[in-house]
Amino acid sequence: MRIHHLNCGSHCPVGGALFDGSSKGALAHICTHCLLVEAADSLVLVDTGYGLKDVTGFSGRRLPVAWSLILNTRLRERDTAIRQIEALGFSGRDVRHIVLTHLDFDHAGGIADFPHARVHVMATEREAADNARGFIARQRYRPAMWKDVREWRTYEPSGEAWFGFEAVRGLDGLPSEFLMVPLPGHTLGHAGVAIRGDDGWLLNAGDSFMHDGQLDPAHPHCPIGIDIYQAIMSSDRDARLANIERLRGLKRDNGASVRIFASHDGTQFTAMRHSPEA
Repeated sequence: MRIHHLNCGSHCPVGGALFDGSSKGALAHICTHCLLVEAADSLVLVDTGYGLKDVTGFSGRRLPVAWSLILNTRLRERDTAIRQIEALGFSGRDVRHIVLTHLDFDHAGGIADFPHARVHVMATEREAADNARGFIARQRYRPAMWKDVREWRTYEPSGEAWFGFEAVRGLDGLPSEFLMVPLPGHTLGHAGVAIRGDDGWLLNAGDSFMHDGQLDPAHPHCPIGIDIYQAIMSSDRDARLANIERLRGLKRDNGASVRIFASHDGTQFTAMRHSPEA
């Protein structure tokens, strides 16, 4: 399998390094790290980022206005998954599966660009999105983004554990190299997506953490801006913090076998985009 690392949406909130830990200017640079996997007989997307309807303005009630302003979202058509896939010489029809870490607007906006794809998500996440209550939930979950999905596949945690974590194996239609790892906290049904390659495992941990420093075994740290944002967006604070601790242990004890990345860490994205597997 070949894995492509795609940035499918950029956020540039005012605050610079207070959000990303590295920017020199007033604006931070936060990516939306998605994966495109060339499987044996099809393409698989892990998260979609923003979609064409978000970029063109024909979005209706797709994007939360306040959040777009706070995040200072930069929407460019060339950054959408569909346009990047086409630039690689593929067609949108080649994407037969979309595996989602969760259904937040910045992770699920591109679903509509792949109407023939089967969409995989944790059952708890689908339920939370379909029954959104409260201000934060109604902002993060935008049903217009997935209203036309033809094939949903939802999952409960089951099967043999993976490095001590619960795991979902046997994703419908996908090879055994793909599994989902429940990591609730950011949302109630949040999950990581693990892929086994020739050199070990790659874990897209989604928004279970947002800065690589949070997994530093010796000196965990996080820019204050992103730390506050994580707290605001938490559906279960205790579960989120517990899973960060577990991921820190996974990196410490199995870092040679499992590469872990967060969806919005730009430094990780840059390093992985230029890695030999990309």
